[in-house]
Amino acid sequence: MRKIVVLDGYALNPGDLDWTPLEAYGELTVHDRTEPKDVVKRIGDAEIIFTNKTILARETILRAPKLKYIGVLATGYNVLDLEAAREKGIVVTNIPAYSTDAVAQFTFALLLEITNRVQRHSDAVIRDNRWTTAKDFCFWDYPLIELANKKMGIIGYGAIGKAVAKVAKAFNMEVLAYSPSLDPKHPDRASMERIYQESDIISLHLPLTEQSRGMINRETIARMKDGVIILNTGRGPLVNEQDLADALNSGKVSAAAVDVVSVEPIRADNPLLKAKNIIITPHIAWAPLQTRERLLGIAIRNVEHFLAGKPINRVDL
Repeated sequence: MRKIVVLDGYALNPGDLDWTPLEAYGELTVHDRTEPKDVVKRIGDAEIIFTNKTILARETILRAPKLKYIGVLATGYNVLDLEAAREKGIVVTNIPAYSTDAVAQFTFALLLEITNRVQRHSDAVIRDNRWTTAKDFCFWDYPLIELANKKMGIIGYGAIGKAVAKVAKAFNMEVLAYSPSLDPKHPDRASMERIYQESDIISLHLPLTEQSRGMINRETIARMKDGVIILNTGRGPLVNEQDLADALNSGKVSAAAVDVVSVEPIRADNPLLKAKNIIITPHIAWAPLQTRERLLGIAIRNVEHFLAGKPINRVDL
């Protein structure tokens, strides 16, 4: 019987989803997590494997004798050596556009926490009992910021970037968007330089490439407006974290919120952990139950199409 191995299934399915539909296609083994030293052994003679964040290096792929299919349980697929997969004729698929609405929603959850500080004011009332002793009918501990008429720079204008723009416009914000593929006549299109110079908020929604790695750095931050807000729900390495921390501590960047960092789980020495006015969440924008159900459903369909000889969502071509 064909062997199917999930190398790191816990993040997708901590117990609230069902793997059993995959059992129709072979002998299924699901591992919650796989340490680097165990990857080759766990793949063994499997024909089909799934990975979310477990690294599949070139040597690992070349040592998998029967491997025919790698299903990446995410949109980004930089966890594996794609060239090695191509050399062996292994089909590689990803999960596109499964989390568009969830990530757009989370992007604004982060932004609204910065602009309105809902949780901190609620804590002041419930935990610290400060409203009962207030001299006035209201109080606020942080500046409250209205989003209307602010300029939101969106770098990366795929499905998520467009969804973020739609929400921004609902708040009566002006959208400045950049993507290399965006039609020059698109009304939202702006150059990167204009986005840096004019945006009140900059939100990152582009893939990680050698060109985009570290794009938010000391030099680009210096070209931004004083007091800019930076959001990253895209890829951690898009940001030079030391440079962002320095800009937060100096006040050049008034606030930032990130759901992704350069190394995950976050390291204790990450400079953002000690920066001023930073919100850090543990890579959860993608993780609502409904979103994960959608992801697993697409993963199952990817396998079905592969076994039928008509693979979809391929990234190895």
